[in-house]
Amino acid sequence: CSLTVLSLSAPATATQVYWTDWIASPNLTSATGEIQLTGETVNVGYTATGNHAFVQTGAGANYWTGTPYTQGTVENAPPAAELIALNTAGEVSIVFSKPVVDPYIAVVSWNSNTVEFGQPISFDSFGAGFWGNGTPIINSTGTGFFGNGEVHGVISLKGTYQSLSFTHTSENWHGFTVGVSAVPWPSSFWMFAVGL
Repeated sequence: CSLTVLSLSAPATATQVYWTDWIASPNLTSATGEIQLTGETVNVGYTATGNHAFVQTGAGANYWTGTPYTQGTVENAPPAAELIALNTAGEVSIVFSKPVVDPYIAVVSWNSNTVEFGQPISFDSFGAGFWGNGTPIINSTGTGFFGNGEVHGVISLKGTYQSLSFTHTSENWHGFTVGVSAVPWPSSFWMFAVGL
């Protein structure tokens, strides 16, 4: 099994990411939120097989500090006090109310955590954050990573998704949120454009 340490390249263009506004957490394994794109709302549902430590819905400490979220192509860090703080190991599922293109997952404090997405991922950026510094070590298949130290950064997934999932290991807590830069154009738009 070979491990590869990530290297970052200079961003080509800046990307505005619309991050989730977490609204409610009815129990220890789920939460709901929404992403407000220009003129469009995408509802977001999170469920997990293990308990989370807490969910921030706009109040509390801002853990999205420092520059680990904006050293790549992403131009804006997640908003303050908006995150899911995972705790018990298991699988996390995220469902969008409509398909989204190239989603991002921002992470805070993923220390000694082993993570698997089952599909290719890359780190748009990482670096020193609220709880210190760490380096994500991508696994040999490129579908997950190990948190060497306190990993803070932004994971990029390419493609169109209506849902995604990943597994993680236990820790006191390690936080995440999800964002998107776009939703696909409706098929009616493409038919109209072809008609023109």
